Amino acid sequence: MSNETRTSVTVIGLGLMGRALAAAFLRAGHSTTVWNRTAGKADELVAEGARVAPTVGDAVEASPLTIICLTDYDAVRGLLGGDDADLTGATLVNLTSGTSAQAREAARWADLRGARYLDGAIMAVPPAIGTAEAVILHSGPRADFEAHEPVLGALGTVTHLGEDHGLASLYDAGGLVMMWSVLNGWLQGTALLRTAGVDAVTYAPFARQLAAGVADWLPGYAEQIDRNSYPAEVSALETDVRAMEHLIEESEAAGINTDLPKLLKATADRAIAAGHGGDQYPVLITQFTTPTP
Repeated sequence: MSNETRTSVTVIGLGLMGRALAAAFLRAGHSTTVWNRTAGKADELVAEGARVAPTVGDAVEASPLTIICLTDYDAVRGLLGGDDADLTGATLVNLTSGTSAQAREAARWADLRGARYLDGAIMAVPPAIGTAEAVILHSGPRADFEAHEPVLGALGTVTHLGEDHGLASLYDAGGLVMMWSVLNGWLQGTALLRTAGVDAVTYAPFARQLAAGVADWLPGYAEQIDRNSYPAEVSALETDVRAMEHLIEESEAAGINTDLPKLLKATADRAIAAGHGGDQYPVLITQFTTPTP
């Protein structure tokens, strides 16, 4: 094995995701130390070769790299802020879910304690960890990321987004809203088709093809947003609104919920009222960047 393969790593927090992280490091040949408040959650990992540290401080000291996966940022500070844990010289990679503001504050908190800090976000479910399908986002000093990239690569496809510690959380939030929006649109369509006896399994391939087609529009639409210019190359917003009206009417006639199509139309109506009826759909970014009244 190379020195990179033999690099030791610590994982703090052994929920479903934490256990998956530790197992991936073990499979990749890394000496892995773990710690969890409920020690019994480490039993399967110990059987696979992990070492259980008696304290959080011992866990951090055991490895040059410590991966943290806890319930929230308060738990991170609560566990690692005690007298038991000397963070001087440690490199912490915090994969705990939170906001960009929490990530930036955690970076300042770690710096005051002499630790290097990367914030991260896991864009995967536990069974995917250790495969290329698991996307792990990191933000913070590039040098710290590059120093540990070979080890972090055991978890999946790792990416450095930039020096701003808050970027991983922002990308995570952006990914979540994409996921839920696509799923909600599919569910609305499924509800409509079911009223005509079309089951979800039959409708799903069509919906998948449509979602992939819409995804292909994103690069061109992104250029319009960055230029702040929205020529109606395909369809004007005022035309899209008429289609939204049809969707609302169809949903009402079918006797299903109309909250989603009415929300879509209300957003478009505000943009049209602001003079954007002749622009293309991405002009709605003006509504998404406006705070809610």
